[in-house]
Amino acid sequence: MAKIIYTHTDEAPLLATYSFLPIVQAYAGKAGVDIETRDISLSGRILAQFGIVDDALAELGALAKTPEANIIKLPNVSASIPQLKAAITELQEQGYDLPDYPENAQTAEEKAVVAKYDKVKGSAVNPVLREGNSDRRAPLSVKNYAKSHPHRMGAWSSDSKTNVATMGKDDFFSNELSVVLPGDDTLTIKHIGVDGTETVLKDGLKVLAGEVVDATFMNVAALRRFLTEQIARAKADDVLFSVHLKATMMKVSDPIIFGHVVQAFFPTLFEQYGEQLAAAGISPNDGLGGLLGAVASLPEGDAIKAAVAAGLADGPAMAMVDSDKGITNLHVPSDVIIDASMPAMIRGGGHMWGPDGAEADTLAVIPDSSYAGIYQATIDDCRTHGALDPATMGSVPNVGLMAQAAEEYGSHDKTFEAPAAGRIQVVNSAGDVLTEHHVEPGDIWRACQTKDAPIRDWVKLAVTRARASGSPAVFWLDEARAHDANLIAKINEYLPEHDTEGLTIEVMTPAEATTYSLERARRGEDTISVTGNVLRDYNTDLFPILELGTSAKMLSVVPLMNGGGLFETGAGGSAPKHVQQLVKENYLRWDSLGEFFALVPSLELYAEQAGTPGAKVLADALDRATGTFLNEDKSPTRRVGGIDNRGSHFYLALYWAQELAAQSEDAELAAAFAPLAERLAAEEQTIVDELGAVQGHPADIGGYYRPDDTKVEAVMRPSATLNAALASLA
Repeated sequence: MAKIIYTHTDEAPLLATYSFLPIVQAYAGKAGVDIETRDISLSGRILAQFGIVDDALAELGALAKTPEANIIKLPNVSASIPQLKAAITELQEQGYDLPDYPENAQTAEEKAVVAKYDKVKGSAVNPVLREGNSDRRAPLSVKNYAKSHPHRMGAWSSDSKTNVATMGKDDFFSNELSVVLPGDDTLTIKHIGVDGTETVLKDGLKVLAGEVVDATFMNVAALRRFLTEQIARAKADDVLFSVHLKATMMKVSDPIIFGHVVQAFFPTLFEQYGEQLAAAGISPNDGLGGLLGAVASLPEGDAIKAAVAAGLADGPAMAMVDSDKGITNLHVPSDVIIDASMPAMIRGGGHMWGPDGAEADTLAVIPDSSYAGIYQATIDDCRTHGALDPATMGSVPNVGLMAQAAEEYGSHDKTFEAPAAGRIQVVNSAGDVLTEHHVEPGDIWRACQTKDAPIRDWVKLAVTRARASGSPAVFWLDEARAHDANLIAKINEYLPEHDTEGLTIEVMTPAEATTYSLERARRGEDTISVTGNVLRDYNTDLFPILELGTSAKMLSVVPLMNGGGLFETGAGGSAPKHVQQLVKENYLRWDSLGEFFALVPSLELYAEQAGTPGAKVLADALDRATGTFLNEDKSPTRRVGGIDNRGSHFYLALYWAQELAAQSEDAELAAAFAPLAERLAAEEQTIVDELGAVQGHPADIGGYYRPDDTKVEAVMRPSATLNAALASLA
């Protein structure tokens, strides 16, 4: 039986669900549309690993491989280790019988516990659900709104000292090797020490014919030299020092790199106290915040804190996450996520916040050079031509290769720190060595897979979008990179399968494609970026943040390869700050526009799947209502006293009911919604007053990672008048 699955996730999107989903279910129920929920939150996934709750993610993963799939997926926490530990602690305090996260697992039991927790770290949800490639773009209504209500852009100076620093050699880009498998096989990854000792790092790695398998490593000695140079450069240039990684999606490699940055910034600290910190289980990979919080119990705690203060004083000024609270760029690995932090810096005129609370030019350190060039190209463009103008600029939608965990570098069990000097090989079942790297102790080695069927589907989707939009489609690939060279060969093989006459389809390096797209955007022209999975993540934040002020307003459709659809609702990078504001002031500024957009194609798909015409009527009415919502400017404001997330939901409900009452396609639905539309309009001021009355006071939601249902429902549905009106539909 057809049904829409609406996911319960984390943080601000989860809180918003408590307000918005009752509206959706009430309206859908009148049209015979079945909507169910599944909990894929971080806490839910942790509990599922230990058999405490059902494994909803596994259920949805199986569903995503069927034509019946119709899933609305909200942003979820991609947990770093500090976030994972915090979630475990909260669940334990709530009475759940969970083991601690073993810092240094030694016994078989401890290793089994780590294995369970590892399954929920990082980007654990998306690879399971994304059984299709990504089609992400700004809906016309949003783009028109952004042009008529342009967001504020920071001014760029032609003498700005902001730049990107990247390794350019001895990194993942330069060391990459790539092979295309001639047939189905089973691979093994092994380390061979200089003394000939062989250690299997991973075996039983199944691959399919035509699959692209890549392997690469980052030389840690070169990384440390590079970091030391950049710290000195930032101080000499009198700019802020910042590092931009993705310790969530790249859950294994990037926390290690982050730890090296912490050590490089505080060399004296680790020379003097490194052994004591290691003995206490304090890892620089967890960030400066974790270190400072843990050393209080050490005999040398005060001296260590003094050494940190001295390091901050001696080094360059550091970019801050929260200058008022003293939270630096190096406090928490998941605080500064590259795809959110770099666009925000560029939007702000190339500035980040310094320890003095003022904005300043910044040296953005992005160690691996695979994609650092896109940000340098954007900075160079803005330095030369000034800030982009949201009122006139074109759009850069994205077609992203992501199906079946394509290119999920770092989010998997194929990333290792070299245990000793030697070689790391990928070997096929016949014993042939497919790739081999010579490594030193601590080097970061990683591999990834990209299956052939998703690549073929990606090419097809790119042509489809170019045909539908009339915009050029540019594959962002660099033939100098081993993986990209293999993808280019496949594109050349698969493009002739499609009618490309009259279309502009090109291949450019990421930096060249950035410059080309920005030149067109400044002329008001659109350009489709066709990218791999990591660049999909970066581009679907970079351009929307410059165009729209946020990436949360994008339409994200994933046409699943076996039929059905996955509808994603935007990015959740700012979600933690929204929760903090709600708890402090009972004000949630999360914008649910992404949910509104996702629901429209989901309802349209339901109408096809279930043969329910009313679902299409709901979708069309919601689409028109969202346009009114934007024109009437009912999105949440930032501060207490304005419309927050709950108020925006009320207005969407009002406009949606009015559209349903006025439509002529379904007289029964029109009659059902006419009284509600009249009632909501008549009681508008009462509802707005009830929603506003709770603002400005602390809110108790009973937990961060697993809030209490009853408490959150009370907080997120404070208007008795609105609740009664919705109940009248039943």
